[in-house]
Amino acid sequence: MAGGIASPAGRVRLTLRRSLIGRPEGQRRIVRSLGLRRVGASRVHPRTPGVLGALRHVAHLVSVEEVAGG
Repeated sequence: MAGGIASPAGRVRLTLRRSLIGRPEGQRRIVRSLGLRRVGASRVHPRTPGVLGALRHVAHLVSVEEVAGG
């Protein structure tokens, strides 16, 4: 799956799109560990198994974009 989110190489930009109010503490911790503090905040992360695993748990709260230029 070249260029997909499951690809091990590259970077992704994560943007917090939904509020954490009323969300379980585990989801809040994951979002915080990804460096997202406010709705609309973005961070660029490498596509590592750890980041992809965290993303699986909070995919309904964030948007994901591929970052060009590896």
